Amino acid sequence: MEAAARRRQHPGAAGGAGAQPGASFLQARHSTVRADEAAAGTAPFHLDLWFYFTLQNWVLDFGRPIAMLVFPLEWFPLNKPSVGDYFHMAYNVITPFLLLKLIERSPRTLPRAVIYVSAITLVMGASIHLVGDSVNHRLLFSGYQHHLSVRDNPIIKNLKPETLIDSFELLYYYDEYLGHSMWYLVTEGQIFILFIFTFFAMLALVLHQKRKCLFLDSNGLFLFSSFALTLLLVALWVAWLWNDPVLRKKYPGVIYVPEPWAFYTLHVSSRH
Repeated sequence: MEAAARRRQHPGAAGGAGAQPGASFLQARHSTVRADEAAAGTAPFHLDLWFYFTLQNWVLDFGRPIAMLVFPLEWFPLNKPSVGDYFHMAYNVITPFLLLKLIERSPRTLPRAVIYVSAITLVMGASIHLVGDSVNHRLLFSGYQHHLSVRDNPIIKNLKPETLIDSFELLYYYDEYLGHSMWYLVTEGQIFILFIFTFFAMLALVLHQKRKCLFLDSNGLFLFSSFALTLLLVALWVAWLWNDPVLRKKYPGVIYVPEPWAFYTLHVSSRH
């Protein structure tokens, strides 16, 4: 009886004829948001995807230049793709696939169009980098020195006609600037500012959500920690090579992040 009386006094609470316009919609939407937040808070750690991400990154990305130096040159002639190129091709297929699988498991995602455009941009940038990187690494066997600029390289200076040098500079631009930017590669000095901006944007978002008592789940914490560790490793790399005069000349300006290949041709291959 008392419950019935209360319902008659407050008909809007049950969403009846006397309910305020939109009350039921707001209540349903609020319930959906709370459900999403609960799902995000209890999301399991995607160990399989993160393991595959880590494995393929170390083997197919970090390991490909090492494989190029280990495998005999006779197996992969200079006018054919190298073993590193095949590693790169596999990376270009596996990485976007894993990213899409990770997004599928996310309780809240971006609009589908944004996801498609992002995946296409990633693949396009990685493919551009594949071609440019393949040619640049093949030039090593002809005496190309990555710690020097394109025009300062001895094998480039004597090219005739001189317009060929412009073509090599265009190749370098596609490889080191455009390809890296679309690929979101962060450990190269040319686009380090993009990584820093992304990291601090993530940090600001985490702190903002923390004020609302919203915290990262295990997957978000793993991703954020990976970015933080990357920043630490890059800082150690820069500190180690801070006073190197040759690399300082190659990478002038405020942002100084030497490339691994430049370090290799300057301090490793020159000793052999």
